[in-house]
Amino acid sequence: MAEENPPRSVLETGKESPVAPSPLTDRGQTSAVRRSPKRRRNIVILTVIVVLLFAGVFLWRYLSSYESTDDAQADVHLYPVSARVSGYVVRVNVDDNQWVEKGMVLVEVDPKDYEVAVAQAQANLGNAEATAQSLNITVPITSVNTSSQLKFTASGIEDANAGVVAAERQLTAAHSQVEAAEANDVKAQDDLHRYKLLVDKREVSPQIYDQALATAKSSTATVSAARASESAAEQFVQQARSRLTQADANHQYAETGPQQVSSTQARVRAAIADVEQKRAQLEQAELNLQYTKILAPVSGEVNKTVVVGMNVQDGQQLLTVVPLDEVWVTANFKETQLRHMRVGQRAEIHVDSSGQTLKGRVDSIAGATGPLFSLLPPENATGNYVKIVQRIPVKIVLDPGENRDRRLRPGMNVVPDVYLQ
Repeated sequence: MAEENPPRSVLETGKESPVAPSPLTDRGQTSAVRRSPKRRRNIVILTVIVVLLFAGVFLWRYLSSYESTDDAQADVHLYPVSARVSGYVVRVNVDDNQWVEKGMVLVEVDPKDYEVAVAQAQANLGNAEATAQSLNITVPITSVNTSSQLKFTASGIEDANAGVVAAERQLTAAHSQVEAAEANDVKAQDDLHRYKLLVDKREVSPQIYDQALATAKSSTATVSAARASESAAEQFVQQARSRLTQADANHQYAETGPQQVSSTQARVRAAIADVEQKRAQLEQAELNLQYTKILAPVSGEVNKTVVVGMNVQDGQQLLTVVPLDEVWVTANFKETQLRHMRVGQRAEIHVDSSGQTLKGRVDSIAGATGPLFSLLPPENATGNYVKIVQRIPVKIVLDPGENRDRRLRPGMNVVPDVYLQ
C-alpha cells in the first residue's frame, strides 16, 4: 500500500525523492550505451568518406585544370654583333656582362681610310656634276646650230644651182662666140687667099692684101680668144658643179644635226647617270664611315670577343647582345597534354634558380615536334616502329614587368603550369 502513496512534492520537501530503478529501464539504458559508440563510428566513417569524396573531386578538378612539365627552359633571341667594314679596332667601349642600351657605340674601327674614301668620292661627284652641267648647256647650242646649218646649207644649194646654171649659160655663149669667130676666121682666111691671088696678078693693090692679111690674123686671134673663153667657161661650169656638190655634202651633213643633238643628249644622260653613280659611291663611302662605329642593335647584356688592336674583317662577329627584357619560356609538353591547350591561356612559371613564380600566357604552339627540326629527323617507316609520346614546344611569354629584376636568364630550367580554363 505504501507504493500506492504518491511521492511527496519537491516543493514540499526541498529534496528529490529517490526513485527505485526499474529492470526494464536498466536494460534499455545498457543497450543505448552499447549502440552509441558504433553509431558515432559510423557517422565518423561516413563523414570521412564524404570529405574524401569532396576532396577527391576537388583534387581531380584542380589537377585537370592545368598542365605542367619540367622539360622547359628560358629562351631568348641572341643578337650577334658583327663588323660591317674591315679595319683596325681602336676602341672597345663595353666590358663582359655589361648592360647596354640600344644605339650605344660598342666598338670603334679606325675611320681614317674611310674618311679619305669619302673625300675622294666627293671630288669625283663634283667632277661628274660639272661635266653633266657643261653637256647640258651644249644641248640647246647644238640644237640652234643644227637648225641654222640646215637653213644655210639649203640656201647654199640654191646658190650653187644658180651658179651652175649661169656657168652653163656662159659656156653656151662662149661656145657660140667660138663658132662665130671660127666662121669669121674661115671667111678671113678665104679672103686672104683670094687677095693673095689677086695681088700676085696685080689686080688689086698690096694695101688691100695687107688689110686682108691683118683681118685674117685678127680673126685667128679672135678664134683663139673665143676658144680660151670657152675653156674658161667650162672651168667655171666645173667649179659651179663642184660648189653644188659641196653644198649638197654640207646639207647632208647638216641633216645629221638632229642625230648630233640626240647624241649630245645621250651624252648628257650618260653624264647624269655618272653623277648618280658617283653620288651612290659617295653615299656608300659615308655609310662605310658610319659603319666604323658598331652600335648595339637592342638593349641587353654584352658578351664580347673583341679587344683593342684586332684587325677585323667585314662579317666577323665581335659581340653578342642578350636582351634579358625579351626572355620567354619554351615548354616541351607531351602531345597528350595539348588536347585542351589554347593560345592565350594563362600560365605560372616556377623558376628553379630563384624560387620565383612568374606569370605569363601561352603565345604560340610550334608547328611540329622538336625532333623534326633536328639535323637528322627520325624516320619511323622502318618496319619496327614503336609508338613514343612526342613533345611539342610551346612558347610562353611573360606578363609585362614579371622579369623586372632580370633574374630569369636564357637557358635556366623552369616548370610552367598552364591553366586550361
